[in-house]
Amino acid sequence: MARYASKRVTRECDAVLALPFGPFGICIADERIEELCFLPPGTPLRPPRSELAQRTAAALHAWLEDPASVAELPFARRGTPFQQRVWHAICSIPAGETRTYGGLAQELGSAARTVGQACGANPFPLLVPCHRVTAAAGIGGFANARGGWLIEAKRWLLAHEGRR
Repeated sequence: MARYASKRVTRECDAVLALPFGPFGICIADERIEELCFLPPGTPLRPPRSELAQRTAAALHAWLEDPASVAELPFARRGTPFQQRVWHAICSIPAGETRTYGGLAQELGSAARTVGQACGANPFPLLVPCHRVTAAAGIGGFANARGGWLIEAKRWLLAHEGRR
């Protein structure tokens, strides 16, 4: 999920990358990406342990070079039908642009709070760019956090993409 990963998840990561905003985990199961996750500062790095983890790491590095790049990778099917609708809509937000929780909710015929909850449950951050969804008055939360290093990561991601 787009969240602060638990120690259990950290142990299960097939790779832990050093990205500009901090450590980032890749978890693989059954030849599919099970989860991508933000990890706390100081998490030990781990080189990719599988071919898919290597491909995913390469896709993340390509995304850092060009946030408009899209990788064809096998993702595990996760989330409720509503969450999947939100994540699909998020993928249509171009790099450098944002939508508000309320605006996205209106497009989906839902409420801003439920869109925010779906963003917080996103298991594939960066590749499903939930950081592009912000509050109407400010940056909003990120990865189920309201402050700290996760919000700093969201700020970095938006600045990196040249938020418009």
